[in-house]
Amino acid sequence: MLTFFLVSGGSLWLFSEFFLSLLEKMQTQEILRMLRLPELGDLGQFFRSLSATTLVSMGALAAILAYWFTHRPKALQPPCNLLMQSEEVEDSGGARRSVIGDSLQLLSHYYDDARTMYEVFCRGLRISGNGPCLGFRNPKQPYQWLSYQEVADRAEFLGSGLLQHNCKPCTDQFIGVFAQNRPEWIIAELACYTYSMVVVPLYDTLGPGAVRYIINTADISTVIVDKPQKAVVLLEHVERKETPGLKLIILMEPFEEALKDRGQECGVVIKSMQDVEDCGQQNHCDPVPPKPSDLSIVCFTSGTTGNPKGAMLTHGNVVADFSGFLKVTEKVIFPRQDDVLISFLPLAHMFERVIQSVVYCHGGRVGFFQGDIRLLSDDMKALCPTIFPVVPRLLNRMYDKIFSQADTPLKRWLLEFAAKRKQAEVRSGIIRNNSIWDELFFNKVQASLGGCVRMIVTGAAPASPTVLGFLRAALGCQVYEGYGQTECTAGCTFTTPGDWTSGHVGAPLPCNHIKLVDVEELNYWTSKGEGEICVRGPNVFKGYLKDPERTKEALDEDGWLHTGDIGKWLPAGTLKIIDRKKHIFKLAQGEYVAPEMIENIYIRSEPVAQVYVHGDSLKAFLVGIVVPDPEVMPSWARKRGIEGTYAELCTNKELKKAILEDMVRLGKEGGLHSFEQVKAIHIHSDMFSVQNGLLTPTLKAKRPELREYFKKQIEELYSTSM
Repeated sequence: MLTFFLVSGGSLWLFSEFFLSLLEKMQTQEILRMLRLPELGDLGQFFRSLSATTLVSMGALAAILAYWFTHRPKALQPPCNLLMQSEEVEDSGGARRSVIGDSLQLLSHYYDDARTMYEVFCRGLRISGNGPCLGFRNPKQPYQWLSYQEVADRAEFLGSGLLQHNCKPCTDQFIGVFAQNRPEWIIAELACYTYSMVVVPLYDTLGPGAVRYIINTADISTVIVDKPQKAVVLLEHVERKETPGLKLIILMEPFEEALKDRGQECGVVIKSMQDVEDCGQQNHCDPVPPKPSDLSIVCFTSGTTGNPKGAMLTHGNVVADFSGFLKVTEKVIFPRQDDVLISFLPLAHMFERVIQSVVYCHGGRVGFFQGDIRLLSDDMKALCPTIFPVVPRLLNRMYDKIFSQADTPLKRWLLEFAAKRKQAEVRSGIIRNNSIWDELFFNKVQASLGGCVRMIVTGAAPASPTVLGFLRAALGCQVYEGYGQTECTAGCTFTTPGDWTSGHVGAPLPCNHIKLVDVEELNYWTSKGEGEICVRGPNVFKGYLKDPERTKEALDEDGWLHTGDIGKWLPAGTLKIIDRKKHIFKLAQGEYVAPEMIENIYIRSEPVAQVYVHGDSLKAFLVGIVVPDPEVMPSWARKRGIEGTYAELCTNKELKKAILEDMVRLGKEGGLHSFEQVKAIHIHSDMFSVQNGLLTPTLKAKRPELREYFKKQIEELYSTSM
């Protein structure tokens, strides 16, 4: 059907698109010469010699040209010179700063009336006119909304209720929140901020040992949970006398009386969130707002080794970080009151929280997914979000799914042709979703995200330049990439609007400086514009809770945060992440290997959904664990004459050989040395996930867990490949 359309009436559209794109690159005189028309000075004599028919034809052409000139897409105007997006700070040892805004002074806040997270929400309440704030939905139902005033009232009632249950309105009072994303999470958070208390998120996936460690380290006596099962987990710790300080568990969802009795037996009060709110409403206390320098959250990083580290972040840290984002984007895609954000990335992590803070500050709405990532597309269609925070793994899945549907050579050629046409527009600064290519190819993709997305923000892990470039064209919206970590609140670099090139993470945010320092053991030198990335500014954390040793490792005496990542300055003043000090190991021959960099190359293999690269200092080569994409691999295998179900294909030796060859091919194209290429792979049929403990909540690989999980397979790979 698509082919017929293109060959018939649609071919006129294609020709028009080509013709108009040609006009975009030409000046008026060039157009006249192309049409064999005289120069402007000779037009009077020329028109007198024309017949009526010719004049009518020329009038029609003039109308077409006039329509094009008035309706042609306009390029986005960057906020700075894209050839110089950052500049060196004088007498700073090579540190660089953003050229956007008042670059002589680091940005600590954007609005004078929003310097704490409490004030941020109050501002949203004021400018929203008590509009909708938090949305949720039941299966196959439309979204229901809590207004800003309802959220503010419930937060005050809950906070007042906490004070009636022996909590104190000060920054020494830590409140645990152990729940999936939902409106009550935000209400609990705001309740803490309203009375200067500190939020401590607990993760579903940290494991019982880590939850116990956090409760004891942060001296948490009160935890707010979503489900009774989590309350049971907490009670088991108390029963084993592992968390003697835990005294109160507040449940968002209904629970049985037996749970309350069990808590009473070990000295823990179990109450519903509604009961605590009712208590607070009857015993209302005036808010005790925090100061910008006060602690707002202790965000324990999931980590890949050892106990979690509790990053202490102040209200000023969070406000500074999202203010930097606002400053960079203020002239191009400023947040609006009608903005809607889809919330599915874990609220226990700062990336999601910072983006949400931007929405609340401007009176926008946040709609929560149902809790099942498989229903995310359905939630987005119901919500129609305008802002979509996402991690690269999901972008990779979107990219792979789009191309898997182009299952014939002709369809793939047409898709790639359309993508190249739109990518050419993107390179010239034009971002739109109403071109002929959108009508023919990309509207369905855009509709699967709700059809209203105007901004995508990705972070938490490296994004593929190929994927970003394609999706910027296919989705017809502005796609930004940021880089940072919990210790600098969330981001320290960000894409400059108008710079839609890939392969870097943007320039420093206006709230921080960035410098590189030598990494002698890995042969990275600042004299070559390479080194470990260090960050300093009002968004940098205050240290790790009760952990001076690891605080000293992360923060030096001058306040520079040492990230452990290796960066390189590009000529335009943008930063490229090229390596990591962490997870680097030596092979037996003494060569250093950065497995994550290798994985980022291999993941572009069409049938590969996930890959784990393993090396050993006692071995001379690398091996890998590969999880194929169940949607892509069967058709990829059929093209190579290999048939079977997904389970059968995962055990097929011929297919394993073909996947390994494709990965090695990509490795060569990506510039990998021979010692950086895997020599053998094991095919695993189940995805690495947060649920099975092989990914962190931000979907990063948990390398020690992966190594232990696949210990037997790794040993077999080495023994059979020697």
